[in-house]
Amino acid sequence: IPVDYVGHPLADQLADFPGRSAAREQLRLPAAAKVIALLPGSRISELEHMADLFVARAAGIAKSAPEVRFLVPLVSRETKEIFEAALYRRPTEELNINILFGHAHDAMAAADVVLAASGTVTLEAALLRRPMVITYKMPWLSWRLMNKQRQLPYVGLPNILAGEFVVPEFLQQDATAENLSKAVLNLLYDKTVRDRIEARFTGMLQELRQNTADKAARAILPLLDGAVA
Repeated sequence: IPVDYVGHPLADQLADFPGRSAAREQLRLPAAAKVIALLPGSRISELEHMADLFVARAAGIAKSAPEVRFLVPLVSRETKEIFEAALYRRPTEELNINILFGHAHDAMAAADVVLAASGTVTLEAALLRRPMVITYKMPWLSWRLMNKQRQLPYVGLPNILAGEFVVPEFLQQDATAENLSKAVLNLLYDKTVRDRIEARFTGMLQELRQNTADKAARAILPLLDGAVA
């Protein structure tokens, strides 16, 4: 089957997105702050399974690094209410957390490290050149059915595109607060590893940035001409 590679529209969209300094200024964050963006998902069903876990992970990180600031961009009133309920269920006096309505790209751009639920947001974080830890948890039966169909050892889009584990993944029973806190802190305080990941993501951005809209149109037009004829 003939195939034309047209890249990914997100790469065109995010290639020139403001960098960390501009994003922090936009969100009124100190330039030298340690910032972690938490992205627990966009669907209500995801938040129902992930909100408590993300709050617990943030609390674990804060115990070791109380100076860390957390940004949590959420896409709807319903998901915001679910996350706030999770905060209410756990003592959070040790957390410096800022819930945002939208502004996911700003939050990721401002962050030193991103902790994200597996999905499109992990590709967005990679295209913004942000080191990340990927996690996901779902109902046990759904996991058992889907896990049997896996043909790759990774599920995060950046790792799939790279063909290897560029960033760590913690899924299902491995998605514990201890595992995730340790992985995030390792990235947060290891600049050498962060720089290596950011360089890899820069290469990924260049591969996917192909002026996708124009290339897709040019690939489709000959087929339309044939259909009209």
